[in-house]
Amino acid sequence: MKIGVVLPTCDIGNDPVAIRDFAQTAEELGYDHILIYDHVLGAVHEGRQPALEGPYTEDDAFHEPFVLFAWLAAQTTRIELATGVLVLPQRQTALVAKQAAELALLSDGRLRLGVGSGWNHVEYSSLGVAFGDRGRRLDEQVELLRQLWSQPLVDFDGDFHRVERANILPRPPAPIPIWFGGFTPVAIRRAARIGDGFIFGHPGGPMQELCRSLHEQAGDRKLGAETIVPFGAGPDSWTQRLEQWTQAGATHFTMRAMDRGVEMLGEPASGCQNARDHIAALEPFIRAVR
Repeated sequence: MKIGVVLPTCDIGNDPVAIRDFAQTAEELGYDHILIYDHVLGAVHEGRQPALEGPYTEDDAFHEPFVLFAWLAAQTTRIELATGVLVLPQRQTALVAKQAAELALLSDGRLRLGVGSGWNHVEYSSLGVAFGDRGRRLDEQVELLRQLWSQPLVDFDGDFHRVERANILPRPPAPIPIWFGGFTPVAIRRAARIGDGFIFGHPGGPMQELCRSLHEQAGDRKLGAETIVPFGAGPDSWTQRLEQWTQAGATHFTMRAMDRGVEMLGEPASGCQNARDHIAALEPFIRAVR
């Protein structure tokens, strides 16, 4: 089982030294990967139609994944850098292909690209992308990304993209794994069909059933599966969840101490409020689950 930690993007602050110390401490303690969430824009929730139902608002800070991971690639040597998840449909596909290829190259192949469709329609409209098309666009984007990463010349004509005899250079040194994330059977079906793995946002029983469904639908394809567990639940819960998710077919087990959204997920709070708290949380978790 690979052990990871969510970068507490809303709590870590803006001090580069603190962010570096968090990543280097995780690597030194033996964590296998750092997972980062993604939002380009935060938005006021009040007075929206349709309502914004996600946990994050205009008050929550999000470090940009590609820029931050490029910097952390130079501050670390071994730990995997994973997006969990990049809201792919609101971004330009060719640009994401270029950014991801460069990050994979500079990190010596340590990028795992988790992608999803997101929930913030204000973010989509502000970036000039139709919110209602995000599922179909996501499917097409994955196909185009893989072509741009692997083919010397791409000629692609889809519903949302036209690439006429063009390419990106440099291409990544090896295939970049594409994982999906979400909470629904639709997302599971997409991952089983075209993904390399799936990121489950919380460890509850329904998510374990979806994990089993993922492997059943994938058939002979061997997919990764990651769950995210709350630090505030404590060591007994961590080890219990580890056993349950191992039986469900998980391959990655990741700790989150950031408390944004725990009420929505029905999870206990960690009480971590700043970079020092989050760095201190790293050792007890990995000691318990290793």
